[in-house]
Amino acid sequence: MSSPAEKKQNFMHGAAILTVGVVIMKILGAIYKVPLGNILGDYGYGIFLSTYNVYNIFFTLSTAGLPVALSRMIAVEDAQGKPAAKEKTFRAAILTFAVIGLLFAMIMFFGNEWLARFYLHKPDAALSVRAMAPAILLVCLVSAYRGFCQGNGNMIPTTVDEVLEVLFKVISGLLIASWLVRTGHGLPDASAGAILGVSIGSVISLGYMVFYKQRHYPKPAFNTGEKLESTGRIIYNILRIGIPISLGASIMAILSSLDPGICHSRLAAAGFSEHHAGVLFGVYGKVQTLFNLPAAFMTPLTIAIVPAVAGAIARGNRAEAEKTSEDAMRIASVISMPMGIGLAVLSFPIVNVLYPHSDPAGPGLLSIMGIASFFVCIVLMENAILQASGKEKLPMIALITGSLLKIAVNWVIIAMPRINIYGAPVGTLLGYFCMAMIDYLFIRRALNQNPNLRKAFLKPLICSAVMGIFAWLSFRVFLALLPIHGKMGMFVSMLLAIMIAAAVYVLAVIKTACITNEDMKLIPGGEKVAKLLHMK
Repeated sequence: MSSPAEKKQNFMHGAAILTVGVVIMKILGAIYKVPLGNILGDYGYGIFLSTYNVYNIFFTLSTAGLPVALSRMIAVEDAQGKPAAKEKTFRAAILTFAVIGLLFAMIMFFGNEWLARFYLHKPDAALSVRAMAPAILLVCLVSAYRGFCQGNGNMIPTTVDEVLEVLFKVISGLLIASWLVRTGHGLPDASAGAILGVSIGSVISLGYMVFYKQRHYPKPAFNTGEKLESTGRIIYNILRIGIPISLGASIMAILSSLDPGICHSRLAAAGFSEHHAGVLFGVYGKVQTLFNLPAAFMTPLTIAIVPAVAGAIARGNRAEAEKTSEDAMRIASVISMPMGIGLAVLSFPIVNVLYPHSDPAGPGLLSIMGIASFFVCIVLMENAILQASGKEKLPMIALITGSLLKIAVNWVIIAMPRINIYGAPVGTLLGYFCMAMIDYLFIRRALNQNPNLRKAFLKPLICSAVMGIFAWLSFRVFLALLPIHGKMGMFVSMLLAIMIAAAVYVLAVIKTACITNEDMKLIPGGEKVAKLLHMK
């Protein structure tokens, strides 16, 4: 009899579970980053953001591809009924992840001065880089446990673990940073204190995952006659699949880490002082937190689709794999498009409510990045489909091409005084649009699939456009009519506008059948919701 941990979840069920965790994490993340941005100010937050960009390179190199590879391999072995092979694959993975994590942690710890001074062009970030080093080792180990559970079709431990990690990061990071500021320490120290919270959260995260696996996935017998590959061969397969994915994903992390240097140098070329350039980049960094929100809601779907598609292919059911891929593209559009348009049309109140003392460039930056966020989500989903189908090297071509386009655009137009920092989100928008188009061509030709673009994008676009109009008009009306003024009036008007926009979008989605009754049956409690909303 299967334990709860061993019960399979379809990809939508698993994505729904992960999405619940994302909602909680984003609430906790707002509790973390919004007050932190106000505690550190634009300049201090620029230090924090720069450090995170370096961390993201090592984090992406070590965790973007290897857990996907592990999840795919475990899903195939699970579909073939090989419990001993799954356990041996996990043991080889944990060894591989530990070595990689330790290597990157040592680079961050001992090379912090060089990274801060010559890579980030921010010597003040050296202490923050060192403070982040333990987290990279811990998160590598955690990602092996998560990849194992995800490959088994179980998304619950990943969700609980991520929430625990963020919760303890928020509590410890804010407490340490605020204490350092109150006691008269400088902004570099306060930034390092906030970053130390990441390592504290990772310790809790690893402890939970070790406990969960030991309790719910006991070690199987190895003397059942099951044919097992050698440890060396397993490690080779993990690296063969994972390295191209990691390299592709790390391109964007490297690109983000180059943003400070490119933005500062090109703003200087445009005639801005070093301090003014730092302020502009700081507000750009704050807006990036909001820009990353839609992609965070897309990640659960990409995590869930990899074992679903890989398992279907391992069972020889190509039709199921293709249908799952097409459904995922459609649902990705339904989720990400309204979020991107919502960020764009409500950029002014969002930035001024969350960051009231920031540079006035913030709303304009967010309006461009809101549209760009949609293409980020589509690229994430297209990459997941290609990776799950065994074409993990192809996304690298799209990522490299789009990244070079972004760098070229940024280099040219940020140096134009009238455009300045606005060139950064324009480059992001064009770069991700390019990636999305190239990935689509790969899906059509390499996988011999022809996703229905009209079904995937046209109806969500119409629904999102109607929602955007209602959101913008509602905010203006409430702001003019409500007796509340100032920041509170703007907050209430924005909140009411968001509620109306959400209601309009749900109604539009139902009327246009963007999401069907069959889709709702795939998520926990979805059938009851479908009946309540009279979905067809």
